Amino acid sequence: MAMQQVVTEAAGEELSLAERAYRAIRDRLVMLEIRPGAPINEEQLAQSLGVGRTPVREALKRLQYERLITTYPRRGTFATDVNITDLAHISEVRQELEPLAAAQAARRATAADRAALTALRRELRDAAGRPPDAAGLMSLDLKVHRAVYAATHNPYLADTLIRHDNLATRIWCLFIDRLSDMAGHVEEHGPLIEAIVGGDPDAAARLARGHVVNFERAVREAI
Repeated sequence: MAMQQVVTEAAGEELSLAERAYRAIRDRLVMLEIRPGAPINEEQLAQSLGVGRTPVREALKRLQYERLITTYPRRGTFATDVNITDLAHISEVRQELEPLAAAQAARRATAADRAALTALRRELRDAAGRPPDAAGLMSLDLKVHRAVYAATHNPYLADTLIRHDNLATRIWCLFIDRLSDMAGHVEEHGPLIEAIVGGDPDAAARLARGHVVNFERAVREAI
């Protein structure tokens, strides 16, 4: 899947080379375009992104902190393995913070946030009318989550949830061929968006928690 399909957290913002490199490499790792355990080659990444090695090196430092890559002395740097045993830990965090984010988004979303979420609601309807496209659905799922986090206007909460959603998405990608109703899982975002745009924090929190619980259940059933 082309990286352009995954939207950055704030469309239209001016990004440094390091930030551009970070987001592009991050999404390749999240979507498993860089496979778990694969070696990370700074020079190849720099060439593919059209940037120098310094921005790539800065990006890799952040990605190591976010548990997407790991460095071994005298061996090199690699994409981290996807460990299904991490699912319970990730879900434990998300079950607490996703409802908080959804509720705060319902309270704090600006007119621009609501317009962006409404546009994503239309994308969800359009996707429901097309044949299933795994890569497209994964991209749309990421865009919705990141738009909700941005609407909280709490950068600490957003950063934490982006990191955990990225790790959850890697697990999802690993089992994507076994998931029976991926489209249905993504379509759950429709009522959530409507609750946020409608300014209903209680409904938004309830729907967000249910989404996380359903995700963990679906993955466990696929194993």
